[in-house]
Amino acid sequence: MIKKRTEAVAVTGMIAVVALAVSLAIGQTGKQDTAGKPTSDQGEPKLPAGCSEEDMKAFVEAGTPGKMHAFPADQVGVWEGKSQMWMGPAATEPATGTCTWTVKPLMDGRFIHCELTGELPGMGPFTGLGLTGYDNVSQKFVGSWLDNHNTGIMQGVGEISKDGKRIDWKYNYNCPITKKPAVVRQVDHYSSADTWSFDAFTIDPKSGEEFKCMHVDFTRTR
Repeated sequence: MIKKRTEAVAVTGMIAVVALAVSLAIGQTGKQDTAGKPTSDQGEPKLPAGCSEEDMKAFVEAGTPGKMHAFPADQVGVWEGKSQMWMGPAATEPATGTCTWTVKPLMDGRFIHCELTGELPGMGPFTGLGLTGYDNVSQKFVGSWLDNHNTGIMQGVGEISKDGKRIDWKYNYNCPITKKPAVVRQVDHYSSADTWSFDAFTIDPKSGEEFKCMHVDFTRTR
């Protein structure tokens, strides 16, 4: 176990060193040539030891925001939401509430920081925090979620539709009832620049049936 942990730390450290080297190389002037390679004021490429030009190009492409990053960036602002929640597949009438969704840019446009505040019916104040971005390597949206009613962190992967009006997410978490890994499906619908909504679906741990557990409509206020 100690050996595996040491190896994991070593790999993580190596990744951090390479990322730092890339940042420093680009940061010398903040410039890249037409091939995407960092350059210095002297006009000579500065490559970290052991890193080829192809490696450097791959690192730069992986870390450079592109057109897909404009999609989460468009969500920056403050949104008011109206929520509906179902606690199980047998529930017919949803519990309703309101919430505020505040989105800020993070890491020079590579990610967005999302904060949700509101009230859970019968459970008191609710605060949630999410980080969302687009991974150039996997070519998928990625996200994390945590809130004041859980001690775990949900990790999600999303794929956008061809028309850009829908993102289908799958978030992984540990079910508190079964104590096993479980999945929440979330479907985001973007109807206009200032309105969007999402539906969340999960599996009932007792019946094994999937049901819609939440729907929220958002309108941008500023």
